[in-house]
Amino acid sequence: MNNSHMSNIAVDVKNIYKTYGKKAVVSDVSFTVEKGEIFGLIGPNGAGKTTTIRMMMDIIKPDSGEVYVLGEKFREGTKNKIGYLPEERGLYKKQTVMESLRYMATLKGVSVTDERIEEMLKHVGMLPHKNKKIEEMSRGMGQLIQFLVTVIHNPALVILDEPFSGLDPVNTELLKGLILELKEQGESIIFSTHQMNQVEELCDRLFMINKGTEVLYGNLNDIKHKYRDNSVFITYEGDIGSLKGVTDSRQKDGYTEFILDSNTTPQDILQQLIDKRVTVNRFEIGTPSLHEIFIRIAGVSGDGNE
Repeated sequence: MNNSHMSNIAVDVKNIYKTYGKKAVVSDVSFTVEKGEIFGLIGPNGAGKTTTIRMMMDIIKPDSGEVYVLGEKFREGTKNKIGYLPEERGLYKKQTVMESLRYMATLKGVSVTDERIEEMLKHVGMLPHKNKKIEEMSRGMGQLIQFLVTVIHNPALVILDEPFSGLDPVNTELLKGLILELKEQGESIIFSTHQMNQVEELCDRLFMINKGTEVLYGNLNDIKHKYRDNSVFITYEGDIGSLKGVTDSRQKDGYTEFILDSNTTPQDILQQLIDKRVTVNRFEIGTPSLHEIFIRIAGVSGDGNE
């Protein structure tokens, strides 16, 4: 793994498989995570996301395939270069916030000054709670402490498994800000979630898994472009009358969505509006959400929480 082209890759997952009994939980999964990017590992519950992460973390071994982390096969020293926030959180309930952070740092092989811990707590608005026991914290506060534990040793790679579950909107926004800060510092972040809207706000690239196999992989904008709907959102003043090439229209909140037939482009519609001398205040090509794309590909409906 000394090739220079690999030097910008934080994680390289090659054709990994994992079977339990007769059930293939992960089947032929491959992707790379680049240094300094936020990478989304997404799919419904039970799709194989956590199993994939555990193989990346060397907690379980793949039946076949290989994983390279930060340019090498996983070894004892690799752990200290990674920050991992597992889905099942684990802090000692009787320890105070300060004790927790200090103790977890020593487990990662770093000694941290009280000043540094207090600075981190202040950054997330938790300094007043520094001497509270973990068991006295709300779930959201506990989760933020857990996040600080994950990054206290300045890891080069941060892996977050369902980091937003159970967080209220305020703490969700706070955590998003912290993740973006990590990216600005050049760290690589993988986060796994079934909440697709979070991915759209944060991720550069993504890997979508369903029933253990790849269904989508690539740059978020490219994916959305590829699955773009043949529809336009228009806010206008005046009388449109009928438009050629429109099969259906829906009134939405403050705008109208026009569904186009397969031979009609958004440009054709715009030209007709100009010819009719209609005042157009908003004209947008319909782009589906990741959740809609997932339903279209995987053929499942519901709220993404299956």
